[in-house]
Amino acid sequence: MKQVIVLILLSSTVATFNVLHAQSDQVKVRKVIDLLFDGMRAGDSTLVRSVFHNDAVMVRIGDQGLRKGNIDQFVRAVGADRDVVWDEQIWDVRISIDGRLASTWMEFAFFLGDDLSHCGVNSMQLYLTDEGWKIFHIADTQRQPTCKPPTLDS
Repeated sequence: MKQVIVLILLSSTVATFNVLHAQSDQVKVRKVIDLLFDGMRAGDSTLVRSVFHNDAVMVRIGDQGLRKGNIDQFVRAVGADRDVVWDEQIWDVRISIDGRLASTWMEFAFFLGDDLSHCGVNSMQLYLTDEGWKIFHIADTQRQPTCKPPTLDS
């Protein structure tokens, strides 16, 4: 009987550890995503570059099909002087992780200063490197500004 109780306790401890570890990875992945958008708002190209893997790919999917972007050009654009803040607000963030692969999906609204520019969905894939989670693929859609981003009270 004692062996059964010990086995049950051990199993529940391992299960709890696995759940906490998975939650910890989700928190780390979310932090990378938040750093990307914090860097965009701040115009901090160094911060934005730090979240991407060296071989990262960027694509936009729209009415004209699939258009490949250039991460280095994007990073330079983030750091360029501008009159308005690039504010990409995200919500309904979903994160799935299997080993060293994370897949994310989120709604977004992109503001140029206070003006809503466009909405869409971001899909990002991240790889767990020795330095931490890095975005290696980012794809988004772009719709006319018909979305209604959640407010602080919703």
